[in-house]
Amino acid sequence: MYVVDDDPSVCRGLSRLLRSGGYAVETFSSATEFLESDHTSPGPACVILDVQLPGLTGPELQQKLHAAGSTLGIIFISAHGDIPMTVQAMKYGAVDFLPKPFDGEMLLKSVAQAIGKTVWAQQRWNEVLSIQRRLDTLTPREREVMELIVTGKLNKQVADELGTVEKTIKVHRARVIEKMQVKSLAELVQLSERMKRPSR
Repeated sequence: MYVVDDDPSVCRGLSRLLRSGGYAVETFSSATEFLESDHTSPGPACVILDVQLPGLTGPELQQKLHAAGSTLGIIFISAHGDIPMTVQAMKYGAVDFLPKPFDGEMLLKSVAQAIGKTVWAQQRWNEVLSIQRRLDTLTPREREVMELIVTGKLNKQVADELGTVEKTIKVHRARVIEKMQVKSLAELVQLSERMKRPSR
C-alpha cells in the first residue's frame, strides 16, 4: 500500500488508518520520489494519491503508470478536485476520487475495491503474457493461418486467400492448435478474443 502526499500529517494519518485495516504502508512526499522507489509489490497493491503535488502532479503520475502498464489501483484524494479532473482520473482507471476531508471507513472501502481490481488486473496481465508467449512460437505463416481461421473461414477459403493448397493449411492449422495449447478451434477463438479485450 502506497501513499503519495506532500503533507506529512496526511501521510501519518493515512498510515495509521491503513495499518488499522491490516495493510502495510509506504509513504512518499512527491510523485518523483514514488517513481524513483521500488514500488513493485509482490502482491496486489494500490496508491492513495494527492492531486496537488510538488513537481509532477497526481494525474501526471497516474498517466505515467497507465502508460507503463501498471496494475496498481489508484485512489485520488484532493481538496481541489473538480468534475473534469474526476472524469479524467476515472478514464485512466482510478478506482475513486475522494474530497478532503474524507471519511476513514469510506476510504477503507475504496482501498478494498482497489485491491480487488488489482487482483483482477494482475490475473488478466498474466493471462495475456501466457497467450503472447504461445503466439511467439508460431511462424509468420502459422500466424496468418490463425488470423484467418479464427474468423470462421474454412481451410479451402484460407488456402485460396494465401495462395496454397488445402492440405498445407490443414498441417498449419494442426500446428497452430498444438502450439497454442488448445483442443479445438472454439478454444482458439476464445484465446484470440481474450487478447483483444482491454486489460483495464
